[in-house]
Amino acid sequence: MAGHYPFSALVGQSLLKKGLLVNAVDPTIGGVLLRGEKGTGKTTAVRSFAAVLPPKEVARECRFGCVKGVPPCDECRERESSGERVAYEERPVEVVDLPLNASEDRVVGSLDLEAALREGIRKFEMGVLGKANGNVLYIDEVNLLDDHVVDVLLDVAVSGVNVVMREGVSYRHPSRFLLVGTMNPEEGELRPQLLDRFGLCVEISGERDVGMRKAIVERVLLFEQDDERFREKWGEEDFLLRAAVRDARGRLQRIYVGEQVVKTVAEVNNTLGVSGHRGDLAILKTARALASLRGGDELAAPDVRDAIRLALPHRIPRT
Repeated sequence: MAGHYPFSALVGQSLLKKGLLVNAVDPTIGGVLLRGEKGTGKTTAVRSFAAVLPPKEVARECRFGCVKGVPPCDECRERESSGERVAYEERPVEVVDLPLNASEDRVVGSLDLEAALREGIRKFEMGVLGKANGNVLYIDEVNLLDDHVVDVLLDVAVSGVNVVMREGVSYRHPSRFLLVGTMNPEEGELRPQLLDRFGLCVEISGERDVGMRKAIVERVLLFEQDDERFREKWGEEDFLLRAAVRDARGRLQRIYVGEQVVKTVAEVNNTLGVSGHRGDLAILKTARALASLRGGDELAAPDVRDAIRLALPHRIPRT
């Protein structure tokens, strides 16, 4: 069975790759929405993205994969309160898909009320948000999802906790994930309120340069001809990128953000008529992550310019 196309082998689309990588460095940015015409590599990029993410350290034998250092699920709490020592192990980050036809119960999970009333115990059937904990949650054609499901997803993405309540019975578990959505604007738009909840947005179009188009086609043909050798060739680049993401996470809090930069970002948002303050925070966090990725210790003008291009396309009023 063929593996995923290597992330480092993607040709062009530098802003798309930066939008994904900065979220890997700083998940509090709030995910990324990839908007563009079909056939521009959106899904390919997301599928390959997990390979450049450092492994996560999770609780062994925990079905929610509770990540070390994060408040655990109810089941891990019960294990710890009973005196059991929770051991941890490394696992690779995965891409978890959210089907378009998913119901709310399938997304958040469901409680067995009969068991709660009859036996006095809480039985919880895990949903997509449980599987997504510590992983990449990928929503293809997010604009075609029911609005109330998108609302739930974005609320959990902000809080990092999924709480299910039915008839006075509740269950909670951590659900911290890197949210990535893709959409084709020709098939309909997201409501402005939902658009604003995505930290970043990348507008994607097909390459118009003949040389770039030629390079894309040649690489895809090589991958289809011998995917194992192709992935072996580009595996070293993915490994180096994964190490860069890990190092950038460690440097992130040391990046200096000067008062003048904050003022400039506020002026830009004010001039462009951007509502609220999510845009200001997204720009500064993204610029800081970009600086950390390149190994700097303070923000540079290109970091801020790229951050503005990533954080504002979906926030600037259409008028």
